Amino acid sequence: MDAIAYRGPDDWGVWVDGAHGIGLGHRRLSIVDLSAEGHQPMVSATGRYVLSFNGEVYNFADVRKQIEASRGRALELRGHSDTEVMLAAIEEWGLERAVERFVGMFAFALWDKERAALSLVRDRLGIKPLYFGDANGTLVLGSELKALTAHAGFSRDIDRDALTSYFRFGYVPSPRSIYRAAKKLAPGTIVTFSAPRLEAAREIVFWSAKDVAARGLSHPFDGDETGAIDELERRLADAVKLRLVSDVPIGAFLSGGIDSSTVVSLMQRASASPVRTFSIANEGAAFDESDAAAAVAKHLGTAHTALTVTSDDARAVIPLLPRMFDEPFADSSQIPTFLVSRLARRDVTVALSGDGGDELFGGYNRHVWGPIVWDALRRVPHAVRAASTNLLLAAPTQAWDRVFEVGSSFLPELRTPGSKVHKLARVLDVTTPDELYRRLVSLWDAPANLVKGGAESVDVAPALGADGAATMMFRDLTTYLPDDILTKVDRASMAVSLEARVPIIDHRVVEFAWSLPQSLKARDRTGKWILRQVLSRHVPPSLFERPKMGFAVPLAEWLRGPLRDWASDLLSPKRLRESDYLVAAPVETAWSEHLTGKRDHEQALWAVLMFQAWLAA
Repeated sequence: MDAIAYRGPDDWGVWVDGAHGIGLGHRRLSIVDLSAEGHQPMVSATGRYVLSFNGEVYNFADVRKQIEASRGRALELRGHSDTEVMLAAIEEWGLERAVERFVGMFAFALWDKERAALSLVRDRLGIKPLYFGDANGTLVLGSELKALTAHAGFSRDIDRDALTSYFRFGYVPSPRSIYRAAKKLAPGTIVTFSAPRLEAAREIVFWSAKDVAARGLSHPFDGDETGAIDELERRLADAVKLRLVSDVPIGAFLSGGIDSSTVVSLMQRASASPVRTFSIANEGAAFDESDAAAAVAKHLGTAHTALTVTSDDARAVIPLLPRMFDEPFADSSQIPTFLVSRLARRDVTVALSGDGGDELFGGYNRHVWGPIVWDALRRVPHAVRAASTNLLLAAPTQAWDRVFEVGSSFLPELRTPGSKVHKLARVLDVTTPDELYRRLVSLWDAPANLVKGGAESVDVAPALGADGAATMMFRDLTTYLPDDILTKVDRASMAVSLEARVPIIDHRVVEFAWSLPQSLKARDRTGKWILRQVLSRHVPPSLFERPKMGFAVPLAEWLRGPLRDWASDLLSPKRLRESDYLVAAPVETAWSEHLTGKRDHEQALWAVLMFQAWLAA
């Protein structure tokens, strides 16, 4: 519990059943019902269940009414926390049927005294984390790996196959963790262990993203465009309103992009006073959206706070990352996400975030351009494409940057165009749509050649059997979203004891989004069409219609400049050649090419640097 005290600095509790050899601990960040009646682990009214719970069930007031309707009488509660209502719901309907009624983000452990069984539950989209594993014969579990590694019997033996997958994606894909002895509980899943040996008894999927996607595609929304926009706005507004339930100050992250602006627009509409919004300005203008955020904030009338961070401020976060993320994690936007979370925590305890809009509504370039690129590639002989790859890679990224600068009057406006040309070159020789997606999301194209004794699964994610864009969005929803985006937001926010809520991926919004035709998501080679229509009802398009930027840091420049000494130490030939895990040659080549400007390998190198820093921490 002490290892993750920052996740819950307000209170702590322990419940132990010595006869069955089980103990549950809890660190509390008090959000709803700040009194002692919200203390956990919490025992149910009948004494049958004990719950240790991380997250929020936003519709607990409605669930309470459902219980009262079922019983035909008022529900007598000690306090007014969602935890107590959850226990009452489980007593009324059983665990699975109760969880199906919960709207929210949650990861919890439930001990059933009557059955002598322990159930672990994770929310539908994987917003809240839950790890479990074996520590020399003892079942251990926690919100973060550091809670497991605190156990004296836990083995820190690294899973080399998980490490190999990490170098492809920049994160360790579920259900693996970086350690062989631990795994992540899959989203939408209940796993139950039965005493006395706590062997896995059964696993139940109470919500399946694949089933939701398949159902939406087979039963599409049958209304017109206006009806679709109306329904999406209604569902988003309800999701946002539910997430305003709090007994502590609440605010929102505002980048000025489509997703966060939509959330803040609906939040402000539902609020009687100005919403507190937060953004950070970056010294590197090419990566800065602070002016756009300020313009949206001014239009909506929010109480906006923007902080200009220097490159030194951002780089000062880097030493904190290995401990913050517990396992190698290479999404460099972890840095600004932590900075904006730290900024928000000065004034609020809860912040709404716009994450999830890209995965649901086709917001990534691969969703829009992937099918177009594949359609073009398959018409060109493979040999010609392979030759074109070498031609495009022959010129350094900096040379391509100059080409686009000189040809700005007729070439498309791109951020870091040289890197994008090289990325295109990397996919020209693909032979299937699956391979195209895999290349587009890969940091290292052949990570098995990088990790000693490592291998990886062939599959990227479960197949969907739909068109290219839908399949890419499904894969992002089930892999990239929970294992990268939501992991980043959870760790960065909880590191400063801030609760981040993500209304766009309310499961009812997700289910509706999958019923929408692709034409309402991508149109005129632009993604998130329908989300833009909702936002335009609240914010003039001139304030948000611009190239997608997102949170980013100028890694390529930093690695050649102020981070060069730090990186050179972690990537030194001696260190690499003595490594138990890495093959030195590919890393040395990438580092050399990056330093000379021949190619930009910042993302691939960042993955190696984050692993090396984690290993040394």
